[in-house]
Amino acid sequence: MAEHISTRNPNEIDKLRRAGEVSALILTEVAKFVRAGVTTAQVDAYAAELFEREKCGNAFHGYYGYPGHICISVNEVVVHGIGSDRVIEDGDIVSLDVGAIVDGWYGDNALTVPVGNVRDEVRRLLAVTEEALYRGIAEAKQGNNLADVCGAMEDYVKPFGFGIVRDYVGHGVGRHLHEDPSVPNYRPKHRLPHLKRGMILAIEPMITLGTWKVKVLEDKWTAVTQDGLPAAHFEHTVAVGSHGGEILTERPRSALPEQLGITL
Repeated sequence: MAEHISTRNPNEIDKLRRAGEVSALILTEVAKFVRAGVTTAQVDAYAAELFEREKCGNAFHGYYGYPGHICISVNEVVVHGIGSDRVIEDGDIVSLDVGAIVDGWYGDNALTVPVGNVRDEVRRLLAVTEEALYRGIAEAKQGNNLADVCGAMEDYVKPFGFGIVRDYVGHGVGRHLHEDPSVPNYRPKHRLPHLKRGMILAIEPMITLGTWKVKVLEDKWTAVTQDGLPAAHFEHTVAVGSHGGEILTERPRSALPEQLGITL
């Protein structure tokens, strides 16, 4: 397994950092655009404008036929939601996943936006999911096993009783959107590789208010929770370092309990 995992030198990491910066910039601006009354198609069109403005490649559009420019997943949609005439409403949560290509290098990141009067239990879901991401990032250090990253996320989430999606996981990223290794959001039973400085991981917990089980709709992309309850999704591209992961898609945190007006 480990022999297929690339390690990147400082010059390559600089290039990945630039791709990450652009990805984070687009994601942050799209998140500000999300509000009640707009359609997810309008959100997607705005994202397309930002890709044009930044003169960068789009990692998702056309990827295995994916029709959107970004993934826009509302409420029960876990991942891969496609822009449509669905109107965003007060009380919704909207997960946004953005990938940019700069000079042949990829950046990949995601966050979930609360819209208006979101229920406290759903706000708590957002806070726990974002914190789980940062717990995983802290373990992305040389000498650890990848299972330490995965297990840190699971160990944090489980006491809250939320579901941890298993059908979709994080991944390596670099010259391609998806590279080795797979990065589960739970501690798997099979062996995982040891981490080396310069490995690049897209860490992305997807956490639900109910069951972890999902189903894919007829469009063959949109993955929703089987019980119809909301899901949250946060992601960063991270370089494995000596003392923890370096976030290459750096942006301000958006789902701290104090930002959401809740306590955990």
